[in-house]
Amino acid sequence: QQQNVENARNLIHKINTSCFEKCVSKPGSDLSQVEEKCIRYCLTKYLSAWNKVSAIYIARIKSDPSSN
Repeated sequence: QQQNVENARNLIHKINTSCFEKCVSKPGSDLSQVEEKCIRYCLTKYLSAWNKVSAIYIARIKSDPSSN
């Protein structure tokens, strides 16, 4: 369970770093509407890709007879 928490923490850090660098050109006290929209889109896209990769990885592990 500790490893799962660490993996989640790392994922959140990567998303924050990637989406912030991509979407926020001038950091300030508030995000513009364009920045907010960009971050939402980036987050959705990143998590969708993560879920797809995870599902494929889990399917491969389950179908691998040497993993039992």
